[in-house]
Amino acid sequence: MSGSKIRTIAIAVLLVINLLFLTVIVIDTAVDARIRRDTIENIGEILRASGIMIDLGNIEVAEGLRTMRTSRVYEIEDGIVHAILGPTEVADFGVIVHHENTELGTAAFYLAGNFVMNINDGAISYTGSTERTVRSFLQDMGLEAASLTVNTNYDASTEIITVMLAYRGVGIFNSQIEFEFEGSNLRSVRGRYIAGVEPQEEVAELSPLGTALLIFLEAVRDEYREEITCSEIFFVESGYRHRVVGFFGEGVLEPAWLITTDNGRFIIDDATGEIWSTM
Repeated sequence: MSGSKIRTIAIAVLLVINLLFLTVIVIDTAVDARIRRDTIENIGEILRASGIMIDLGNIEVAEGLRTMRTSRVYEIEDGIVHAILGPTEVADFGVIVHHENTELGTAAFYLAGNFVMNINDGAISYTGSTERTVRSFLQDMGLEAASLTVNTNYDASTEIITVMLAYRGVGIFNSQIEFEFEGSNLRSVRGRYIAGVEPQEEVAELSPLGTALLIFLEAVRDEYREEITCSEIFFVESGYRHRVVGFFGEGVLEPAWLITTDNGRFIIDDATGEIWSTM
């Protein structure tokens, strides 16, 4: 048999082997997906039997979540301030960095990205919708939004837009910024931003959705946790929770679950199972 025929046969054999491996992978993936789907449907039945309605179609799971480090970055703070207040005089007190523009207002930045800006009366006005105004501010501030929520007070004179921030398209559930408007004027901007994100060596896998839902159900059933109640789950999504770990603003982004219900939004720490209300 000639060498060319041998090579042709060998290539054909390798193609068949690769095809068999691919077939096995596809079958395993389909089986895993069916098992996950059946598990979620069973848990949905458990929730409904416990008096909690849930639409299993309103579930969003982000891929590739991992634990990451965060740190304080003064250059980013300067950019955030400049986007709202323009050039400022800066006073660095270590833990607190104070900015002032005598015509527009002041800002103070603290550890872990917490900050507050107070705008002078009538100093910054807007035209058009507040939502478009906020999105324009966010772009200038270099911040990525996962969602915007608009709240108007009883006399309709004050409007607060709450922005949940994101990292590369994935929501950071406890990283939120509030833009407060009164009439046609911006009055304040406050909240927490995340900066200095770097991957850690260890990769934390997100726990199954079913585990998070069962943890939440147990908390709802716990008579000693009166703050965690609901009769309907509107949306379930995976993302990040930010946690402070150092004295100089160091922190970590960790995988977490967010459950939106008729009684508020609840973050489930993926590592510990602890639950916090975001309201």
